Amino acid sequence: MENKIFDTTHKFVRVIEAREGGLIEFEFAIGEPELFVELIMPAHAFVEFCEANQVTVLEQVRALKSAGTEEEDDALAWSLHSARNKVSGNK
Repeated sequence: MENKIFDTTHKFVRVIEAREGGLIEFEFAIGEPELFVELIMPAHAFVEFCEANQVTVLEQVRALKSAGTEEEDDALAWSLHSARNKVSGNK
C-alpha cells in the first residue's frame, strides 16, 4: 500500500468559464485537483490570485454533468456551475 502525503504546496486552477462582465469562473484546489471549490472573481483579481498562489493551471476540462439528469451515476457528481446552468436553462 502506497503512503501518499497530501502536499498543500501544490495548488491548481481549472477555468470553467469566462463570463460576461469580465468575471472568471474557476475551480481552485490545494493538494489534489479532484478536491476543489468553485470561485468567481474579476479577471484582474484572478490573475493576481493565480500569481499569489503559484497555481498549476489545469487545461483539461472536467466533464460537467447537469445536476439531476438521469444519466447521473453518482448523486454527488455535480457542480455549482452545472446546477446554475440547469436552473437558468443554459446547457
